[in-house]
Amino acid sequence: MPDYDVIILGAGAAGLMCAITAGKRGRRVLVLERANKVGKKILMSGGGRCNFTNLDIVPARYLSRNPHFCKSALSQYTQWDFIELVKQHSIAFHEKTQGQLFCDHSSKDILAMLLEECQAAGVTIRTNCEVDSVSGEQPYKVATPLGEFNARSLVVATGGLSIPTLGGSGFGYQLARQFGLAVLPTRAGLAPFTFTDATRDLCSRLSGVSLPVSIGTDGNRFDDSMLFTHRGLSGPAVLQLSSYWSPGQVISIDLLPGVDAAQLLKSLKQDHPKALLRTLLARQLPAKLVAELEQLWWPMLSDIPVAEFPDKLLGELAANLNGWRLKPAGTEGYRTAEVTLGGVSTEGLSSKTMESQAHPGLYFVGEVVDVTGHLGGYNFQWAWSSGHVAGQHC
Repeated sequence: MPDYDVIILGAGAAGLMCAITAGKRGRRVLVLERANKVGKKILMSGGGRCNFTNLDIVPARYLSRNPHFCKSALSQYTQWDFIELVKQHSIAFHEKTQGQLFCDHSSKDILAMLLEECQAAGVTIRTNCEVDSVSGEQPYKVATPLGEFNARSLVVATGGLSIPTLGGSGFGYQLARQFGLAVLPTRAGLAPFTFTDATRDLCSRLSGVSLPVSIGTDGNRFDDSMLFTHRGLSGPAVLQLSSYWSPGQVISIDLLPGVDAAQLLKSLKQDHPKALLRTLLARQLPAKLVAELEQLWWPMLSDIPVAEFPDKLLGELAANLNGWRLKPAGTEGYRTAEVTLGGVSTEGLSSKTMESQAHPGLYFVGEVVDVTGHLGGYNFQWAWSSGHVAGQHC
């Protein structure tokens, strides 16, 4: 007789949701967490306020080699289901932008809710518990420094490689390979861009400056804010694009989204002929940024009235303002990435249950799977949804 019905590896968002769901079904559930406390990524997310879901959860906001795989789990346990749970625990929340829901007070509220639900469902959680090895199959045998635990079902909710200081590791991929599941190449997603050329120095001088932009490459474009950092570019628009960007690709930044820069410059020349271009553009863009662009794009005419600017030059400036082309050296990688792209291939999993098709009782949920959401609560919803459907069957 196994010690438990279900062993879950990882006490993050997906693991805890799976534990709650399985526990409510009367399953004897053990959660093993290698870190010293549970839900570390939940606590730090959303600037400490946890962007726990989004009002507009649609499959198109997820990246996967099989874009249809996420549909079943997302429809079985929706954002409205999780919002209802949050309301039941009287957690105050608000919509920030673009459907993103945040706690009014602290991400600790979400973690406390999950732990309260685990306790009510009779779930056992062990922290500071590294897994030495996994063997067998129904029962699966999990060897740890605390002893060996057995269970008919094993759920891998170990997350990805992102932010290793919070517990990110490749252990889930190692287990998948051990059981013969394919693991797709991984890379950092939702990560800031870095530069190694003069652009890095420019970004460093502008560090802390933020503005709304439209940024894209090869058909993928995002409208949101961009932030200059000491190493490059960050902010929501940049993080979104990073998941679609490939090394060597040029990115295009529209510094005046929704504005025809050519028409704007033409109007400024007609209406304010004696003014300096930097003075006029500072009404549209941060003055510090305009000063840098002046040195970059029209240094020889910095003290010349805009009326004396050749139309050809204004045309070039307009093209740059609506399509500033830069080539990132890379991203900051897993150190600051919010998610890991790629991972356990969905080909070997059931989209309805998250169970391995070749190994009964073996499940993979959350970030370890090749399903990655956009910024804005989408990855948390994937964790809740995939964890829930596995919990209903494990």
